[in-house]
Amino acid sequence: MPTSSFLEIVELPDGRIVLRRAEDEGVLLTLDFSDDAKLFLQGQHVEVAKAMINVGVQLAGRMSEGEFESQEEARVLH
Repeated sequence: MPTSSFLEIVELPDGRIVLRRAEDEGVLLTLDFSDDAKLFLQGQHVEVAKAMINVGVQLAGRMSEGEFESQEEARVLH
């Protein structure tokens, strides 16, 4: 992904939250909260999505700078 691209977080009419380049409609990432999750988050699901995307973008940047070594063994995801 070009580093000069501006990224935007958009809530689509169907409720999905996407990360995309500002200059086009191509979706880079999609978050889709269930109705139960939205209820649990008391309408703050967009703020949670922003935080999740922010951390992911930061981590991707650190990975591209070689800060992390690749792991060949299975990992447990929580």
